[in-house]
Formats: sequence, C-alpha cells, structure tokens
Amino acid sequence: MGYRLNRRAAFGLGTVVAAGSVLGSTPALAQEEDSSPATPDRARARVKRVYEAKTAEAGGTWNSYISVADGVAVDHGSDELVEAYSVNKVAAAVAVLDKIDRGEAKLTDQVEVPEDIVIKTGDGIIPLDRAYPSVFTVGHILSLFLTVSDDTCVRLTGLVCAPAEINATLVAKGFPNTQVIPAANPKRYWLGKTTPRETHGILQGIVKGTLVSPTSTDYLLNVLRSQVAFTDGIRREMSSVDRSRIATKAGWLNDGRNEAGVIFDKAGKPVLTYALFARGLPEHAADFGATHPFRQAAAEMGPRFLRAVDKISGDPAARTLRAQSYQPSNGG
Repeated sequence: MGYRLNRRAAFGLGTVVAAGSVLGSTPALAQEEDSSPATPDRARARVKRVYEAKTAEAGGTWNSYISVADGVAVDHGSDELVEAYSVNKVAAAVAVLDKIDRGEAKLTDQVEVPEDIVIKTGDGIIPLDRAYPSVFTVGHILSLFLTVSDDTCVRLTGLVCAPAEINATLVAKGFPNTQVIPAANPKRYWLGKTTPRETHGILQGIVKGTLVSPTSTDYLLNVLRSQVAFTDGIRREMSSVDRSRIATKAGWLNDGRNEAGVIFDKAGKPVLTYALFARGLPEHAADFGATHPFRQAAAEMGPRFLRAVDKISGDPAARTLRAQSYQPSNGG
C-alpha cells in the first residue's frame, strides 16, 4: 500500500511529515513487529518508524512529542503553539485538583447545574438528561470532563476553579504555554492552546507525582485509564486488558484531531508518553468519528506502540498504578 502525501509533505515544507521520513512500508513494519524490542533505544526507533509511516499515510499537519523510557522517540514541531481542544481538559483538571489539594475545594462538593449552563449541542452526558436544574459533585464533573469529554463540564469546572486561577496554576507549575482563554464571564473559558512538549510534560508530571498529591494523582490516572475513557484513537484496536494500560485524553474541533496519554508497562510503571496534535484535511472536517484518517492513524499506532515497549520497563521511580479490576455487571 502506498503512502498518501499532500504537496507540503512531498516538498518538506512547514511542520508536516517530510517525504524523506517515509522509510518503511506497511509490510516492513508488520514484519518487524513479530517481536518486541528488548532495549529502550530499539523501542524508540520502532516507535519513530511507526509514527513516521502512519502520519505520512494519513497526511495533514502533525505536531508531536513522544518519549520512551524517558528518552525522546519523536520530536516533531513540539514547541509550536497548537489548538489543544479537549486535551487541555487534563491541564484544567490538574488546576482543579491542585485547589483540592490546598483544601479549598473537595471532590464531594456539590455544584448546581441550571438549564441555562448546559451546552445542548455538543459532547457528553449532561445534555441528554433533560432534567434541570440538577446537582453534580466535583468528582462527577471531573470524571465526565475527562472520559466522555462533556462540554458542559467546561463551564462547571469554571465555577469550581476560575480560568484566571487555572492559568496561574499552570504557569506556577512550569507550563506558561498551556493556557485556557477566559470568556467575558469570569467563570467561563475556552480550552485554548498548548505545545506538544508542554502537554507531554504535564502527563509526565502526573505519572511522576510532581504536579498534584498522591491522592489526586491516583484519582486522575484512574479516570484516564478507565474503560470508558476515549477509545476511537490509540486504544481502538485493543483488548480491554490492553486498554487498561493506557491513560488517554483526546480533543477535536474543526479540522483538528488531538490525543495525548501514557502507556504503562505490565507492572504499572509509565513507559511511553505521547502528545499527538493533527490538523488539516478539510475534506474530513465534518467526520468526528473513528473513520477520520487521523483517528485511523492513531488506531494503527496504538497496538504497535504497545508492542514496542512490551519488553522494556517503565520509570522505576514513578508511582506504580495497577489497572483497576474490570468486570461488567448485569445489575442485581
């Protein structure tokens, strides 16, 4: 199968994948994946080859940063400011949890949800309720915010932690380029921009336990690794067991399709961190499902990334996070 490259890729312009980076064919990738690399260096090389092949195949403009065992595998326009879309919900959640860590809020605090705060045309569960006013806890808001990416929860988190406070917290933690955009209402915001390097750094800070308390870290990763977290990208072609090894958050709007997360080794240590931001392909802008070429590229990367790190160990100094038990229930 050939690789579909746009004109910018073919001539090596901008930040898109250059034609010269397409070194292997899909059959070659499949052949080398019969066994997992035994060293971090080889795992990084495998991840890089997979990334280059699949992003070139998809086309569009990609900005990405991927590390394996704390070594860089992919650095592709990683310092360019990009639209974060819902990937920035992870950063906003860090700010909310930091406020909880300071004793200024609790996961059990209740937040009123009046009808006029509900975004009725977007993603999530709250627009489906048709029963307002209602009440959610902060914990429920964050879980919906980070899994089904509920749009109304953007407004609800602003009631708990105002956008000015979110931005100040992120600057204080070393992420000045990852910022939300305040609206006219001081409690509301748009999700703003980031860089792939900073999003990668936020995820690394979470798994290393340097951004929020151990309790908040466990809460956040438990949500992002749950079976109901995003499954149309990196985790799409995986078993439930393999999905439980990945904490992930996606974002989408207009022609952008983003995803960032962490793959854990079998012992529960973080071993691969990815921040993937893709835009372009206006002919596919109305497709927000798994059939979008960017989502298909991520879905093909995911199992290959997982296999690439199966024989190496994650960061021994990081917190161990074992997968939560998953057993579907039939009620009762």
